[in-house]
Amino acid sequence: MTTLFISDLHLTEDELRVEEAFVEFIDEHATNAEALYILGDFFEVWLGDDDDTPFNRRIIDTLAALPVDKYIMHGNRDFLIGEAFCAAAGLTLLPDPTIINLYGTPVLCMHGDSLCTRDEAYMETRKMLRNPAFKQELLSQPLPVRADIARGARDQSKVHTRETAMDIMDVTLEEVTRELHEHETTLLLHGHTHRPAIHDHPVNGVPGTRIVLGDWGTHAWYLAWDESGYDLRSYGI
Repeated sequence: MTTLFISDLHLTEDELRVEEAFVEFIDEHATNAEALYILGDFFEVWLGDDDDTPFNRRIIDTLAALPVDKYIMHGNRDFLIGEAFCAAAGLTLLPDPTIINLYGTPVLCMHGDSLCTRDEAYMETRKMLRNPAFKQELLSQPLPVRADIARGARDQSKVHTRETAMDIMDVTLEEVTRELHEHETTLLLHGHTHRPAIHDHPVNGVPGTRIVLGDWGTHAWYLAWDESGYDLRSYGI
């Protein structure tokens, strides 16, 4: 059996082709898997579990019908995903980071944004967004207010992306090493950066690996892992 990993689909009503690609992925790949892990930014924005739109309901129903173990992790876009959504979709919400034992190999799974420590402005924003008190205050606002706040945040993010050097927004290799050392493993899997690749990353002189999942902008990226090893795959959407 195969375990599948995806991240950064950024599902939104504005890009229904990505929803269609996700449904196709579920039908053609995930249905026969042992488990599916979603490592953050599943949605372009998640305003709260009470945002019961037809689009959100379709995604929930698609996941709920998938008869495998399913897990999800917060990303920087969907940090308001809560237990109600997970219960309806049949998902288990994982902390970031999480260690998963895959066929005898301990794998450190993260969304990946916490690794971008050189982007100091973003790290300050991330600290605020992940604060439980901030999230509670945000969820107490009416949905239209949350939607306005989300639009403003996305606009600011676009400006920040344009004005910040690409290498600053990528992971800090020293932070990768620190996380691997702290969690006593040599294999890290994450998304967020939209730079799919498999990197050699030694840890204290021991060979190590960092696998980066891609976003679903033009291709569906996923990692397939079974007893014979792992394979980073993609196909056009």
